[in-house]
Amino acid sequence: MKEQPPVSTTYSELRAQLATLTTEAFRPELAEIDRLSTLEIAGLMNGEDQSVPAAVARQLPAIAAAIDATAERMARGGRLLYLGAGTAGRLGVLDASECPPTFNTDPSQVVGLIAGGPSAMVQAVEGAEDSKELAAADLDALGVGPDDTVVGVSASGRTPYAIGAVEHARAAGALTIGLSCNADSALAAAAEHGIEVVAGPELLTGSTRLKAGTAQKLVLNMISTITMIRLGKTYGNLMVDVRASNEKLQARSRRIVALATGAPDEQIEAALAAAEGEVKNAILILLADVDAATAAQRLKDSRGHLRAALHPAT
Repeated sequence: MKEQPPVSTTYSELRAQLATLTTEAFRPELAEIDRLSTLEIAGLMNGEDQSVPAAVARQLPAIAAAIDATAERMARGGRLLYLGAGTAGRLGVLDASECPPTFNTDPSQVVGLIAGGPSAMVQAVEGAEDSKELAAADLDALGVGPDDTVVGVSASGRTPYAIGAVEHARAAGALTIGLSCNADSALAAAAEHGIEVVAGPELLTGSTRLKAGTAQKLVLNMISTITMIRLGKTYGNLMVDVRASNEKLQARSRRIVALATGAPDEQIEAALAAAEGEVKNAILILLADVDAATAAQRLKDSRGHLRAALHPAT
């Protein structure tokens, strides 16, 4: 019988560590899931997904505190930076990439970094997630500083890249948030704000693109969306800073102005023309009955908050 090579200490330690994680737990009751019908498996997955919002709800106080701190930093010119590996990194990149068209942010204001760089979005980069040094180098390249917020994202809460990002950012004076899907995680402990959304073991053992991925997406939605609301990027539930970069968004811009003002189409077109397509300015022109220059000045004085610009302090 051929002698088997000894198992490395590192491998043994990691295996033992993974065995303690909720996201890696084996569920014997699902051991024959492959023998079920497609409809039955779909029903099981749908039932599993229903536990995620409740898990997020248990973390709402922590999420709200992290958002308020983030908005405070961004209001003075800071950036929101997401760092993660694999699925977690891809979700961060996705959330960041959707902010410019939705909230008219500069692409440098909300940034997603994935371990291994852009190519890791579509193909795994071996070893990248295991490097704290890589995270530090990625943040140094951006010149992370005290006004920035760095969110480390990791389902397990043990990914070195995410932990390294939070540790390096905190040393640089940045606000740090650790988002994981296991309790008592190293990531949450390293961050100023720890958010641990524990939705339970996955349908497929260790496949954290499932419930854990959904949980992370929901929390990232909250972080970016509510931060932008706090920064005045919305008026009520209208995206008044939307960037009309295609025909659909141009139509949406006109609809937003109509919903906010109730003005007829010809007035909407005139206001948008005067405001050079800026939805927020056009709404202010119509609701406050001011010219474009006055609207622009009011918004500047109110730091972009439309409600404040509608009722300026005298």
